[in-house]
Amino acid sequence: MTRGAKIAGLAAGLVWATAAAGQDARAAGPPGARDRATVLMSENPAELEFQEALGYADAVLIDGTLYISGVVASFAGGEDTLEAAYERAFARLGRTLERAGGSWRDVVDMISFHTDLTTQLGPITTVKNRYLTAPFPAWTAIQVSRLVPPSGVTEIRLVARIAEGAGAR
Repeated sequence: MTRGAKIAGLAAGLVWATAAAGQDARAAGPPGARDRATVLMSENPAELEFQEALGYADAVLIDGTLYISGVVASFAGGEDTLEAAYERAFARLGRTLERAGGSWRDVVDMISFHTDLTTQLGPITTVKNRYLTAPFPAWTAIQVSRLVPPSGVTEIRLVARIAEGAGAR
């Protein structure tokens, strides 16, 4: 089964599960925070399609706080080190920060979800410290049984405070 077919199957299953639970994304009520937020979606058409199917964004900027969805680190073709996988994930997170008008100095919180915390803590710390220097943000590292996609080794989520007027690009 191709990666695209797996993603489509996952998305269809999630859409069906949401409908089966009787949840309605068009719930009535007054406007909420996301209605006045800047929502950053993927600039990659294939990723955008996946995001829309699952109903999530790259990031949401509201009242000066940027919430970046988790970016999954996984091995690319020919890659055999965790550091290389983490470097690609941090580079992607950095691009999202820049699109929102922020930088690594604006990051105040990091949460990482690991499939094997014991072997992954050293390599992620090495790469993280290239991007996040003192004064350090808060960081929580959590062991999980698996990620989506199943080939993922670690998922990294960030929260940043963006200076007034920086604005998303």
